Amino acid sequence: MQITAAIAREPNKPFAVEKIELDENIRDDEVLVRVVAAGMCHTDIVCRDQYYPVPLPFVPGHEGSGVVEAVGKGVTKVAPGDHVVLTFNFCGACPSCQEGDPGYCHSLFGYNFGGARPSDGSGTLSKNGELIHGYFFSQSSFGERAIATERNVVKVRDDAPLELLGPLGCGIQTGAGGVMNSLHPRAGSSIAVFGAGGVGLSAIMAAVVVGCTTIISVDVKPGRLKLAKELGATHTIDASKGNAVEEIQKITGGGANYTLETTALPQVLRQCVDSLTLRGVCGVIGAAPLGTEVSLDMNSIMFGRTIRGIIEGDSVPDIFIPRMVDLFMQGRFPIDKLMKKYPLDKINDAVADSEKGTTIKPILMMS
Repeated sequence: MQITAAIAREPNKPFAVEKIELDENIRDDEVLVRVVAAGMCHTDIVCRDQYYPVPLPFVPGHEGSGVVEAVGKGVTKVAPGDHVVLTFNFCGACPSCQEGDPGYCHSLFGYNFGGARPSDGSGTLSKNGELIHGYFFSQSSFGERAIATERNVVKVRDDAPLELLGPLGCGIQTGAGGVMNSLHPRAGSSIAVFGAGGVGLSAIMAAVVVGCTTIISVDVKPGRLKLAKELGATHTIDASKGNAVEEIQKITGGGANYTLETTALPQVLRQCVDSLTLRGVCGVIGAAPLGTEVSLDMNSIMFGRTIRGIIEGDSVPDIFIPRMVDLFMQGRFPIDKLMKKYPLDKINDAVADSEKGTTIKPILMMS
């Protein structure tokens, strides 16, 4: 089957939009999806640039949404015609998966970054005999069709705008889940979110939903801070103009109950920890290059402060994503305010706008 897709061929080079071949012979546990749209996430760009060793060339895309066209004979969760969001994949058999924590699957890298089917290493994409690595997050949704698996497709309600739902599969799920599922802030508590991109702003919206009463957004871009205020932040701090730690301590009267780090910058993580009150909890979401290290004051941690890594918002996608859709449809989680649509052939414009900070969450439209 011929499809149009965006390919990462070289690190730090523009994506190439080309016609390629998609394997039509889906396996028993696989699902063929006509992709309507896909969100662009920071992970797509850093994998192109080889922060993580995804084999090149490959088709990125891990926030797809679309309509099921065909299912393997072993698939029972979805059927042709269903609307679905594509999310991360996991083995389903390791201790983490069996205990309901698929984001910490012991085979997470193989199932999401390997560039091929983890079961046998076979490919799904090619061009004139050239192997194009696919199966990125078991979807590679920067194309008109995607092969996913029964585990990483999530059925969603038909009346929701499908083109806006893809980012629920990763970025929005990560930020919102980081608050709702990981930190579990009590109503009336304080939280400071460092970084006002798609993940950070999703965390701000989640903090509103769960009832935090002091919600602080920290960034260096005034436009993003303005949007954070619109989405429910009670306070904003431009970290380029002052000491964010001192400001948070002043606002909260000694430190925040919770902080969330979304930037992947070691110096920002240090600020997150230093901004906590005693017994406060810092959630770490930002995906830094492998080997990145951070320096912390051990005496600060001694006073009951906790640092907690978070992957995919500690989400069980089949449960959490439909809940996010319901909140959006009720007007309580306005994800549409983060988004700007681009046709697939303008993917490099989307990358540029994202890196400049003028677009929070690019949405690539496939038609």
